Amino acid sequence: MNKPIPLAVIQDAGDSLYAAQQKVYPREVDGSFSNLRLAAVFVLLGLFYLGPWLRWAGHQAILFDLPARKFYVFGLTFWPQDFFWLTCLLVIAGISLFFFTALAGRIWCGYACPQTVWTEVFLWLERVTEGRRNQRIKLDAAPWTREKILRKGAKQFLWITFALWTGFTFVGFFTPITELCRGVLAMSLGGWEVFWIVFYGFATYGNAGYMREQVCKYMCPYARFQSAMFDHDTLIVSYDEQRGEARGARRKSVDPKVLGLGDCVDCQACVQVCPTGIDIRDGLQIECIACAACVDACDTVMDKMGYARGLVRYTTENMLAGGRRRIVRPRTLIYGALLAFLISAFAWGITHRAPLIFDVLHDRNALYREAADGGIENGYTLKLANKSDQAQQLRVEIADATPSLRIIGKTSIEIGAGQVANRPLTLLGDRELLKGMHHVKLLVRNEDDSIHIEQKTQFFAPE
Repeated sequence: MNKPIPLAVIQDAGDSLYAAQQKVYPREVDGSFSNLRLAAVFVLLGLFYLGPWLRWAGHQAILFDLPARKFYVFGLTFWPQDFFWLTCLLVIAGISLFFFTALAGRIWCGYACPQTVWTEVFLWLERVTEGRRNQRIKLDAAPWTREKILRKGAKQFLWITFALWTGFTFVGFFTPITELCRGVLAMSLGGWEVFWIVFYGFATYGNAGYMREQVCKYMCPYARFQSAMFDHDTLIVSYDEQRGEARGARRKSVDPKVLGLGDCVDCQACVQVCPTGIDIRDGLQIECIACAACVDACDTVMDKMGYARGLVRYTTENMLAGGRRRIVRPRTLIYGALLAFLISAFAWGITHRAPLIFDVLHDRNALYREAADGGIENGYTLKLANKSDQAQQLRVEIADATPSLRIIGKTSIEIGAGQVANRPLTLLGDRELLKGMHHVKLLVRNEDDSIHIEQKTQFFAPE
């Protein structure tokens, strides 16, 4: 008979299978790539936090006004009919990701991803309140004391404040930021504003404060499909194994060749600075976000030892094998050509898009009606939306030569900047000359004919 497995064995197996996630304590590092990453943080967060406060043409420069269904972006006004351009912009972003990943690997993850950018800020706040890497490790391992409570409390206060400010700024792109600010001061915010401030702030707090590298490791899909965009000429952060092995500690004055060692002193600096806690010397891993913190750390150690830099560096598999890097290759040519075409088409479309939306709706209540003089009338509603920042004086005309058909009433329409207007229109026709359905073209144009838009509709008369 099979003997039952002891409970202690099952518990030991469970502990080994489901080990607790060890917290990563990335060490601060100085270097050219660290400075580049810091500059990216300042630029990107500056654009985010200052964006809602910029003014353009009398209103917020960037505002997605969902109730009014109008979107302002630096003087351009977009309407729901312009969502095609948003789709085009998303396609451009996707192709850009493919193109730059094929060229330079995961530079998006290392320098521009929101998770990376906000995590840098939360790490900085943690260093301000809890100290450097070794101090943070000791503080977490120490029992709770007055100092620990104060330091942890100060960190939480800064984290929560910064997260709520982030949520407030996010909502400021959808609700005018000045109105939102007045609502916060007067404690009169609407339910949706409060929900999104708290939700976005909580998401920032959780992702950048606690989950950090786990978002990159387990939640982000980009690491899973990036290998399809890599080839042997893609830039990656790599450890030069031929130069570095065998690893080992040594004095600066000792020639490593005498000891049978490579240039790697096995100081663990590259591991300690890694925000995802990996060892780059184990080879390319999906957890690596190519932030190059390990490159800066290793170069610093190489400088101290008097060795050449580049033991850990941005390189390619071909270059590591002694070959040359090919920047121009089929995939980069295809991605680059497609990206250039899409950007050109997007720029041309945005600059040449019609400044006016013009639609004609036939009266639904009656196809036609008889006028007092015996003629046939058809009623219409003209829907116009001025997408420009200037008021327009427009004139409505019949564009084709439909016999005995004319407009009854006013033909001039004035519409303000960014305004929507509905205007009734009546067409009168001769009953003797018009039978059944006729196709009609209505034309709307301004004084200098810079706006010239035609719309087709139908005119109905008895058979």
